[in-house]
Amino acid sequence: MKDVFLVYNTSCFYEIVILNYFMSVTNCNVVFCSPDGEPIRTMEGYSVNVDTSLDKISLDEVRSFIVPGGNVSVINNETVKDVLVKLRGKQALIAGICAGVDVLEEAGILEGIKSPHSTDVDVMNDHHVITSRANGYVDFAIEVAKELDLFENEADLQETIDFWKYHKRMQ
Repeated sequence: MKDVFLVYNTSCFYEIVILNYFMSVTNCNVVFCSPDGEPIRTMEGYSVNVDTSLDKISLDEVRSFIVPGGNVSVINNETVKDVLVKLRGKQALIAGICAGVDVLEEAGILEGIKSPHSTDVDVMNDHHVITSRANGYVDFAIEVAKELDLFENEADLQETIDFWKYHKRMQ
């Protein structure tokens, strides 16, 4: 199964870097796709070569679909909304952070789902949909990783929280 990041020109990479790190060190099958398969330039100025275009993603192979924030007008369209709705129907994990949450809402994914749009929280996990404000990027990464069962055990989870969230040194 694939874990897909939808990246696009102006997407905020800092919001997904920690999550991508968690996925990479646990040998997830990470795929970066852009709407057209072309390289993108992130909000931070990084040039990123992607693996494929959105239309070449086999939705039956998607375990999770992550949408970072940025100028989402580039991806807030019927093609992306259709992909999100189909993935929701297949029970894939859908995760959005910052303005990526707006795209999920526009697609109807948040109907009946609690999110930072409907609650006073930074990160929410409700029925296999994870949403976050931009400043919740560490908790967002941890919550997605928990939902995907990437931690070896409770001690691994706690060590990750201590290191990434509380900046404790590891021995």
